Amino acid sequence: MTPITEVEGRRLALTNLEKVIHPATGTTKGEIVHYYAVAADAILPHLRDRPVSFLRYPDGPDGQLFFTKNPPPGTPDWVRTAPVPRSEDPKARQVVIDDLASLVWAANLVVEFHTPQWRAEEPAVADRIVFDLDPGAPATIAECCEVALWLRDRLAQDGLQAYAKTSGSKGLHLAVPLEPTPSEQVSAYAKSLAVEGEAALPKLVLHRMARALRPGKVFVDHSQNAAAKTTATPYTLRARREPAVSAPVTWEEVEQGRGDGAGLVFRLSDIAPRLERYGDLFGPLEDRDRAGHLP
Repeated sequence: MTPITEVEGRRLALTNLEKVIHPATGTTKGEIVHYYAVAADAILPHLRDRPVSFLRYPDGPDGQLFFTKNPPPGTPDWVRTAPVPRSEDPKARQVVIDDLASLVWAANLVVEFHTPQWRAEEPAVADRIVFDLDPGAPATIAECCEVALWLRDRLAQDGLQAYAKTSGSKGLHLAVPLEPTPSEQVSAYAKSLAVEGEAALPKLVLHRMARALRPGKVFVDHSQNAAAKTTATPYTLRARREPAVSAPVTWEEVEQGRGDGAGLVFRLSDIAPRLERYGDLFGPLEDRDRAGHLP
């Protein structure tokens, strides 16, 4: 019998709650749904008003993974959708996760959450800059920490304050709150800093994705500032064998991570204690008073 629960007045059918999704730890679908419900106050501000894309992994990371921007079949009519600009489909709409009921509904699908750098009411007008620091083996997250610290200091020279989070995979993400600015301008600025980083740290930084150049270096992926691109949302679980989370971190943790990066892996069970200790370290991204201007 499918359990039915009520969340904020919405009736939800939660399916296969005992199914193991993350095999390395035996983490079940029920534990995933519970995680999102507990972390809702932290993750919802970063989902709200942003069209969401889903990476679905209903059979775990070893099963079929599929990325979707369209509302999944069976999306309840009370889940908000918003029009999004797509050249191939001018009538396209995407889900927007605004409330706890919508979050629990989406969690029941077993998804990663990915969001653009703009809000639904202002498509292609970014209110943040992002950099995805992706290490090429044998480089690790430790090298990403070195690059993150350089970027932090360089952004500060332009009056911009950066915040860091783990990607939940191999690297780090940096984000900067920004006064609403056309995505094209943000993309150009982000690329210029990636190019500058490669010039300043040529043995460590790449601004191009070329695979042949990747070993031992950190690719500073600036492309996620393009209007059509998305980035893993803060606090989302990732489709990994362990229930890894894209978790905001302090700059002290980034500085310590320059050693071996061992402390920069966070799982589902780590997040509630971190929120208790630090609150939402990415909260300033939603504070317009902290938003910067491009130089």
